[in-house]
Amino acid sequence: MPGEFSGKVAFVTGAAHGQGRATAIALAREGARIAAFDVARPLSYPGYGMGSREDLESLAAACGELGGDCLTFAGDVRQDAEVTAAVQRTTERFGRIDILFNNAGICAYGLAHELTEEAWDAMLDINLKGAWLVARRIIPVMIRQGSGVIINNSSVAGLRGMGRLSHYAASKWGLTGLTKSWAIELAPHGIRVNSIHPTGVNTPMNVGLAELEGLTPRDIAERSAGNLLPVPWIEPEDVAAAVLYLASDRARYITGAPLILDAGLLTR
Repeated sequence: MPGEFSGKVAFVTGAAHGQGRATAIALAREGARIAAFDVARPLSYPGYGMGSREDLESLAAACGELGGDCLTFAGDVRQDAEVTAAVQRTTERFGRIDILFNNAGICAYGLAHELTEEAWDAMLDINLKGAWLVARRIIPVMIRQGSGVIINNSSVAGLRGMGRLSHYAASKWGLTGLTKSWAIELAPHGIRVNSIHPTGVNTPMNVGLAELEGLTPRDIAERSAGNLLPVPWIEPEDVAAAVLYLASDRARYITGAPLILDAGLLTR
């Protein structure tokens, strides 16, 4: 229903493009105020393009056109000082944080025995440690409120192994474990925690992966997906719809659960 999240505040990481951007816009359309956090600069690993400050600015403009309020932060989820400053600014401006979408993440291919320490550390630090650092600062806000929803963006790789993606799978399995552990810890405070597990998603990350591998985006989708349904991948808006459902009162008794958006991949 329109305005479903009126009065709510959502903190979205990796918000500049892809799944984070689609989710921020969908939440703003339903009345939420948005805190959009993104590294907004190139990273040495994995080497494809990240979101930019211009992307953050255009996101804020898009939310404004929907009548919403959007704070933007160019920051790295690996840097506690940057995360802390963004959370403090959000609570100063909006007074609360009701929804955390832990979405910031990277992906890259590599055989386990050929990965560099830089590759391993970057993957685990961004995808897993970064999610913990952000949640560590937002959970106390939610505890004081006596309510909140945390949604961790895992992957089908967080429920099964995948060749040439061992470091990525390790980070996403870690998010699955964090989700279940946080759900146990935070239920007494009225805070729900769930994870989503998409198959391949049509995002700039997949385009960047294709360029690094010398493949077309469709090649990447077909190689990594194996969906039952006749689609090479799903769209960012499909992920956004799942996040909105889990964040809503319609999912008020769902916690510690994986929501799978795999087009049938895990059925194989």
